[in-house]
Amino acid sequence: MRPERLVRLPAMLSAMRRARLLAALLAVAAIVLVAAACGPGEQVGATPETVIGEVPKPGEGPDIPALELEGDPAAGKSIFASSGCGGCHVLADAGASGAVGPNLDTSKPSLELTVQRVALGQGGMPPFSKAEGGQLDDQQVADVSAYVVQASGG
Repeated sequence: MRPERLVRLPAMLSAMRRARLLAALLAVAAIVLVAAACGPGEQVGATPETVIGEVPKPGEGPDIPALELEGDPAAGKSIFASSGCGGCHVLADAGASGAVGPNLDTSKPSLELTVQRVALGQGGMPPFSKAEGGQLDDQQVADVSAYVVQASGG
């Protein structure tokens, strides 16, 4: 192609062809920018600049009186049923087949963990201790926890 034709090439393109070419170039540029933004760059999370109060040491947590009580698994089985625990959890001994919370038969939680979760809740599980606004007193928390641990083999 002769150089004088190259100079006239943009003028020869119709307005419609120029618009299509511009749209295609913009689309390619957008794809390149999006691909660059999705690359394997460093991910940065929020980090606190100041801690107010003391940072809890491992093993420290809120005072849970039910941890100091001897639970009665037989009483706990009744509490498990009447408190609706089986609506969320699987526990074969109770005939419970809930699908929202953890499967207690497979997770086999320890007594300490069970008391903490029943009393204080976590994630989607609400607290059941009366001290936390729930419906169970400290002995009932100890009883249902003892039942869950015994029935699950935790």
